[in-house]
Amino acid sequence: MLQRILVAVVGIPFLLAVLVVAPEWATMALLCGLGIIGAHELLSAVCGAKKTRRWWGLAGTMSVFTVITVWWSDVRFADTAVQDVAPFLLAALVILTFVTMVTEHGREDELSLLDICAILLAGIVIPLALTCLLRLRMMEHGGGMVLIPLVAAFSSDSLALFAGMALGKHKLAPLVSPKKTVEGSAGGLVGGMIGMVVFRIIFFLCTEIQLNILWCVLLGLAGAAMGQLGDLVFSAIKREFGIKDYGKLLPGHGGVLDRFDSVIFAAPVLWLIISHISL
Repeated sequence: MLQRILVAVVGIPFLLAVLVVAPEWATMALLCGLGIIGAHELLSAVCGAKKTRRWWGLAGTMSVFTVITVWWSDVRFADTAVQDVAPFLLAALVILTFVTMVTEHGREDELSLLDICAILLAGIVIPLALTCLLRLRMMEHGGGMVLIPLVAAFSSDSLALFAGMALGKHKLAPLVSPKKTVEGSAGGLVGGMIGMVVFRIIFFLCTEIQLNILWCVLLGLAGAAMGQLGDLVFSAIKREFGIKDYGKLLPGHGGVLDRFDSVIFAAPVLWLIISHISL
């Protein structure tokens, strides 16, 4: 528990500095780093150590190009050669993955369909979900918008933990996560909504802009629900492949996928909502 608290004390200010204070490109760089580490963690869990050493570079490079493609898609880069080239480079890596599957077929270290799915999940799907944080960061008042998925997901995690410890009696998904309870899940939904109400107050104090409280509550509820789903999905993967944590990067928290599993699911949904409404 002490390690967990110490990592939070150091990690939260660092995360806020990168996402809120630093320029937008710092968010892009952070997501590239998270994508590379996350690719290694997922391949290690699914493909084994030997294949991970061989194919991590491909998955990691693909994840970087996925983030960069979203970054370069911004209007500020319109009509530039870089914007035109990025999607083609990403497509080339995907094609290379399938070409490798064919050329390696029948060999001892051939790429199975499971390996291909893991590479594409690690190289495209997970980074693409995380780039929704970058999309939020590039919006007006992006330094605040980018925090919405984090606030909703992490507030939900925190209150779900305490509610489960205090009130938990009925198991939520015992074969996936034995310690999670229905009561804890309900507390997590409340936590997401409370977290967004607090965020609304702080956002107003910093910008003097009043966000619609009903939308904030809805975002908190949606973010909490999707965050809990993400937690359960990545727990199911761990159960299937017999691992406790994805990594040891964050003592007391596990790896990148252990800490950001809820954000991976919450960020895309909240970005879709925010991009289609007026807060």
